[in-house]
Amino acid sequence: MLEELQRRNYSQTTIRQYVLAVKQFAEYFGKSPEQLGGEEIRRFQLYLLKDKKLAPATVEGRMSALRFLYKKTLKRRDIAYDDLIFPKTPSKLPVVLTPEEVTRMIDAAESLLHRTILIVLYATGIRRTEASLLKVTDIDSERMVIHIRQGKGSRDRDVPMTSKLLDALREYFRWKRPKAYLFPSTGGKRGVERPISDETVWYACSQAAKRARIKKTVSPHTLRHSFATALLEAGADLRTIQILLGHAHLEDTTVYLHLSRKHLHAAVNPFDQITLSRRNESTLPDEADQT
Repeated sequence: MLEELQRRNYSQTTIRQYVLAVKQFAEYFGKSPEQLGGEEIRRFQLYLLKDKKLAPATVEGRMSALRFLYKKTLKRRDIAYDDLIFPKTPSKLPVVLTPEEVTRMIDAAESLLHRTILIVLYATGIRRTEASLLKVTDIDSERMVIHIRQGKGSRDRDVPMTSKLLDALREYFRWKRPKAYLFPSTGGKRGVERPISDETVWYACSQAAKRARIKKTVSPHTLRHSFATALLEAGADLRTIQILLGHAHLEDTTVYLHLSRKHLHAAVNPFDQITLSRRNESTLPDEADQT
């Protein structure tokens, strides 16, 4: 399965999540997945939803992994797609932070490394894996852009860099002196010349949010949503935001229309277009009379 995922050029994050999901499936029944079938898949899905109480979107990820295993790797024709259905996922708007909350988060970072990670996330809107894999050579101070190599969908793109972001990166450079990766691992089994894990990026966000006493559920993607919403509020068009975020389809970007107060209030409310006659309070029924 691992070889098949790599052959199809799946991202390292997806590979790790898929392999972990299959591992959990096998451990739950204490058997190799080759000895399991549709009935066990249905039982496992119910276990995740009812007993583990995982979110439908999380369970969908587990089912995607099992679908890949049985259809792409094992090529099991005895397992129908009805055995691998995805749970209905409620459509929810993403959480966004106000500029004041983002400021509190960045100021609450526990180290200059974490502070710079948060700054890069909010100033560029890149994904956590993209941030963890940034190289020093990706920072182009002459063109004032940051190169994102092989982002989601194996697509390259450039995101603009402001002078304020460049100043923050230079402060970090003077302290960390990174060589290959912008955010290198500092030891352990990953080695000095390896990048940090995207889990480190997630930890930097969650810890800063706790230290800043922000009650919202915050992840690296929260800063990405906040970046996009702020751009829309400032007048950027959806197509530009789509390119900056690296969305393959414009439909993925339109969700930010629901988050932008500017666009929500731009529509003329039909109630404001009608004129009501003024009513004297004395003509209104008395509350006591109604009871």
